[in-house]
Amino acid sequence: MLISKYSISLRKGISVFITAVILTTGVYAQKVKPYEENWESINKHQEAPEWFNDAKFGIYFHWGVYSVPGFSTWYPRNMFIPGMAEYNFHKEKYGDPAKFGYHDLVPLFKAENFNAQEWAQLFKDAGAQFAGPVAEHHDGFAMWDSKLTPWNAKDMGPKKDITGELEKAIRKLDMKFITTFHHERQLQRYVDKPNEEFSNKKNYEKFWESHFPFFKGMPTTSTDPKLRLLYGNIPEKEWLENQWFGKIKEVVDKYNPDILWFDGWLHMIPEAYRLKMAAYYLNHAKKKNQEVVIVRKQRDLPLEMSVDDLEKSRKNRLEAKTWMTDETIGIKDWSYTTNLQIKSLPDILHILIDVVSKNGVLLLNIAPTPSGDIPENQREVLLGVGKWLKTNGEAIYNTRPWYTYGEGPTKEPEGHFENREAFLKVKYSAKDVRYTTKTGVIYATLLGELGAGQEVILKSFAKDQLPKIERVRNVSFIGSDEKIKWTQTEKGLVIQAPAEAIKGLATTIKIQVQAMDEPYNIMKEPNKTAKENEG
Repeated sequence: MLISKYSISLRKGISVFITAVILTTGVYAQKVKPYEENWESINKHQEAPEWFNDAKFGIYFHWGVYSVPGFSTWYPRNMFIPGMAEYNFHKEKYGDPAKFGYHDLVPLFKAENFNAQEWAQLFKDAGAQFAGPVAEHHDGFAMWDSKLTPWNAKDMGPKKDITGELEKAIRKLDMKFITTFHHERQLQRYVDKPNEEFSNKKNYEKFWESHFPFFKGMPTTSTDPKLRLLYGNIPEKEWLENQWFGKIKEVVDKYNPDILWFDGWLHMIPEAYRLKMAAYYLNHAKKKNQEVVIVRKQRDLPLEMSVDDLEKSRKNRLEAKTWMTDETIGIKDWSYTTNLQIKSLPDILHILIDVVSKNGVLLLNIAPTPSGDIPENQREVLLGVGKWLKTNGEAIYNTRPWYTYGEGPTKEPEGHFENREAFLKVKYSAKDVRYTTKTGVIYATLLGELGAGQEVILKSFAKDQLPKIERVRNVSFIGSDEKIKWTQTEKGLVIQAPAEAIKGLATTIKIQVQAMDEPYNIMKEPNKTAKENEG
């Protein structure tokens, strides 16, 4: 009888508990509403989650059918334009583009040496916290297993799900996954099909917003349903639904990217479709319990819900909002060319340090060969960055900007992509200092090698410069165990470098200060200047 009463009581208790859970879940579900297709709703998205602010460095790559000729990233477009270098090259190597079109290059893109695990490990060793492919460039070739177009890497060319294999390999190494989209210009947007006007280099800029030119007799004007999908020669409504939005949706559904990055020109996509894309991605992420990032370029999405990206350029000031720069390892080209010139290791490393000091994130592009190899000179740069980060990464990862990004004689130009040539000329030295901070620590990274025993004055620590009193507790050099002599004066923090020089492309000084969350009574412990310490 006692057991019976206990059983009844237990059943009642379980029933009450389940009811409570259902009611609680229902209330929660009502509070967490899905994103609606309007900016007021979508702008509530936290555009830069903490993991993204912590990550600082990612890698992607321009790699596709356009890598096969080894000539330029703009080969798919320019090979059809008489007078362009790509047209002349194509005619000499492959024949008349009217007879041997871009689609005929697809079987030559074999990626026979591609190994997703090896690539992912290289990205990890380089210090990247996220990585992934250009999912589709302007050329209409999808680098994933697509059901929306036959022109995809699983069914043609490599006959591998490049995006899928990379997604698994990258996540296995605890990196976030990025996919980038550049296909906003794939649609042919010509009024009355002016092929006679658009017939030479002189008119190159006139039809800039359509990737493939419309020339009678060329494959770009073919009525073949299959070729029309590749060359974007289809009705706009069909293209918007199935090719622009449809492909993004397909990648989101299949691979759950943590970052969606867009190469600009979204202003050409009707607002309704931009809203549709954003709402779909954000709601998908919510179901997966993902904190995701949407990156825009060229002011074509609101900054309330997206991160701003600068191409081949960067800020010359500290920004309150997190931003990104996409920089390429190539001096000029984004994809593999047979004579690709690349930036030096110091240049890439210093760009990363500079970007992070200004509240930015670096997305670095590399250029694999059509066979799927990453050239040795590019590997050396990546591994060089990784080697420095292995020792000095605490000054980069999980940091936030200080009250000033830095000091020194070298300053970046104003402007963005239009000043890319000026940015190429920027060279730093040990006189240029970049700051980052964590609770209780300020990092001062000198963009060069410091001589043995050399004196450094960090002027940003001058009493009249600091926005609040910072009491320095200790100074050390990352990579050295030597006790450091330092003095906090009215003019700044005076530091004597170790007697044994620290070899490297950038030197990091770790400055421990009175942490903001620690009690510090200024009346009892006034800030003492000109106090010399022996470590």
